[in-house]
Amino acid sequence: MKITYIGHATLLLELGGVTILTDPNFEPALGKFLPRVSPPGVALEDLPRLDALLLTHAHADHLSFLSLDKLPRDVPLYAPPVIARWLEKRGYAHARGLEPGSTARVGGVAIHAAAATHKGNRYGFDRWRADANMYLLETPEESCFFAGDTALMADTHGLVERVLWENGRSLDLALLPIGWAPRWKHKGFRKGHLTHTDALTLFERLRARVLVPYHWGTFRHVTATAYDAIKRLRAALPTHARGADVRIIAPGESLTLDPQSSAPAPAA
Repeated sequence: MKITYIGHATLLLELGGVTILTDPNFEPALGKFLPRVSPPGVALEDLPRLDALLLTHAHADHLSFLSLDKLPRDVPLYAPPVIARWLEKRGYAHARGLEPGSTARVGGVAIHAAAATHKGNRYGFDRWRADANMYLLETPEESCFFAGDTALMADTHGLVERVLWENGRSLDLALLPIGWAPRWKHKGFRKGHLTHTDALTLFERLRARVLVPYHWGTFRHVTATAYDAIKRLRAALPTHARGADVRIIAPGESLTLDPQSSAPAPAA
């Protein structure tokens, strides 16, 4: 399995002979005032042949219409059903709804969906468009959990428990977002996002072999820089019990993880 970090929540996932792009955003800025601080790790025109696109929710940093317009439309574009219907109406006929609890198959890869704890509506008025997904990708030999945006809840690991643990398997790779907010915003931020501390806690709960953090090093935000969260994560790793199992890859870098199909099931 090979993971390439393009930036923010855009990752290129290669496993089971299939290539999947998550939450594609290659734009130079978010709106007019939040510039990109690093170029996409892989230019859009340099992407390999894709087999599917995954969208987690409708926020502009995850759903870029400009990027979708330049990506192939002969591969499925999986999204929460309400988002898929919206995309279809906008002319994206390859959009496919994947509701929580359901599974799609792309070649030898099963894509399982679960609901994320995140209000993902695009605008302030469209609360009916707030659905957000998390995804678990698996083959008989490998598995990868992509959280999109979510808060840390008691059942955030439930998809991995149902699909993998109950079948005697362990999770190979956890792809988790990290963020930071100032003290006055911290409590509200955690209602729909992971801080670096939350991501480490979820990593432990998922019992994954490796954690790769994303959602950093790409865009400036109103109340945080692109590097606040990753600086705090780096500082926490030397004393964390699983610190050695966290792999930080910068935009443009890749990680190759060998399969361990014979790995024992995690202890209860």
